[in-house]
Amino acid sequence: MFQTLDLRPADLSAGTESTEERFVRLKKEIHKQLVSGLHMPSVGSVDDYELRRELRRGIEQLCEDRTELLSQDERMRLVNEVVDETLGLGPLEPLLRDPTITDILINGPRTVYVERRGRLERTSVTFHDEQHLLEIVQRIASKVGRRLDESSPMVDARLADGSRVNAVIRPLALDGALVSIRRFSAKPLLAADLIARKSVTPEIIEFLSACVRARLNIVISGGTGSGKTTFLNMLSGYIPDDERVATIEDAAELQLQQPHVARMETRPTNLEGRGEITTRDLVRNALRMRPDRIVVGECRGAEVFDMLQAMSTGHDGSIATIHANSARECLGRLEMMMLLSGFPIPQRAMRQQVAAAVNMIVHVARLSDGSRKVMKISEISGMEGEMIMMQDLYEFNRTDTATDGSIIGNYRPTGIRSTYARRLEIAGYKPDTRLIRTAEA
Repeated sequence: MFQTLDLRPADLSAGTESTEERFVRLKKEIHKQLVSGLHMPSVGSVDDYELRRELRRGIEQLCEDRTELLSQDERMRLVNEVVDETLGLGPLEPLLRDPTITDILINGPRTVYVERRGRLERTSVTFHDEQHLLEIVQRIASKVGRRLDESSPMVDARLADGSRVNAVIRPLALDGALVSIRRFSAKPLLAADLIARKSVTPEIIEFLSACVRARLNIVISGGTGSGKTTFLNMLSGYIPDDERVATIEDAAELQLQQPHVARMETRPTNLEGRGEITTRDLVRNALRMRPDRIVVGECRGAEVFDMLQAMSTGHDGSIATIHANSARECLGRLEMMMLLSGFPIPQRAMRQQVAAAVNMIVHVARLSDGSRKVMKISEISGMEGEMIMMQDLYEFNRTDTATDGSIIGNYRPTGIRSTYARRLEIAGYKPDTRLIRTAEA
C-alpha cells in the first residue's frame, strides 16, 4: 500500500513557534509525506478498518525520527488527526463521533458551534485556514457528485451516516465557508424516549397511535429544529407491518422500521443544469406505486397540492411535516403552498381541499430551555361558511420557569370529544374520562 517513504525529518528549526504551532506544522508535514507515499490503486481494494490500521502504522513510522519533539500524548493525537484528515473530514471527525451532538454549525475556519440537548455551545475545533475548510467541504460535496466552487457556491449533501449538510462558500459567504450539519441518531427515538424527555405524555402517545391505526391523515407542524422529523419517525412506528409505505424526502432522514417501505429522494440539477427531480414529481409517481400510505418528510412547495389530493383520494393514514409557527398558521401555509401549484384555485376550494384531506395537526416546538415538546394537537372538523373549523384536543400549558431556566408546565386535554371518536374507538382507543372531567372542571 505504501511506496518507499522519505522518513527524514524536514527542517525543524522551530524558532519561537508555540507548542500548538509546532504540532500543526508537524501534522501538515506528516500528512503530506503520508499522502505522497500512498499507492492509490491498492487503497481502493482495502476495507476501511484495514486501511485505517495501515495508515496508523505508516504515521507511527513517520514519527519515529521525531521522538524528541513529541510526547506520547502528542503522538497519539497526531496519529488520530492525520488519519481523520486522510480518510475522514479532518477536525469534524471527533464531533461526528459524539452521539450527544445534534447540529454542527461552522462560521468560517475559526468558529465552530455545536448543539447539545437543544443548546448551542462554541467548541475549540478550528481549521488550519480557509482553504483547509474549503477542502473538507468540497470533499463532502464530491462524494455525492455535487459541485462546489465560485460558479456554484451552495450545496446540499448527505454524509454516509445520513447526516444532512448545507454549505455556502465565497463570494456568498463573506467571512469564509458557512457549513451546517444536521445529525441524526443511528437508532430512531421511540415513544418511551420522548416520554422520558417530557416531550409528550403516555396519554397523548396512546391517542396519536390510535390516530395512526385509524388511518387519520396527520400533519406535523413546527419551526426549524423543533423535532418534526423525530416525531414523524416515532409515529410511523404504529403503521401496521402489512401496509406498503412510500416515503418522499428532499434529503433522506426518515428511519421507518416497517418491512415494506419504498424510499425516494429528490435529485437536484446536474452540472449542466438538467435532471432535477422534485418532491412534486415523486409524489405524483408514488400514486402509481400502489402505496397504502404516503409519508412526505417535508412539504414546502407545490407538492402540497398533490399530497392533499392523495390524502383525500384513497391514501388515508398519510403523514407529512410542514414549517409553521402554530397549528392555525399551518392551515395558512397549506393554502399558500397550494397557490404555488400554478392552478387558479378559488380560496374556498382550497380550504375545502384542506378540510377534506387533513384530520389532525400536531404542533411541536423547541422551547427557550432547548427542550422539544408537543405543544398542541388539533383536529380539522370540516368547514363552516368560508372558514376551516379546527378544535384543540390537547395542549401544553406553561406554568413557570425553574431557576436553571428549564420550562415547567403540564399537558391537559381540552375536554372536547373528537370528531373522529368512532374511528378511534374502532382502532382500540378508549379515552380516560377522568382526564376529561379534570379539563372540564
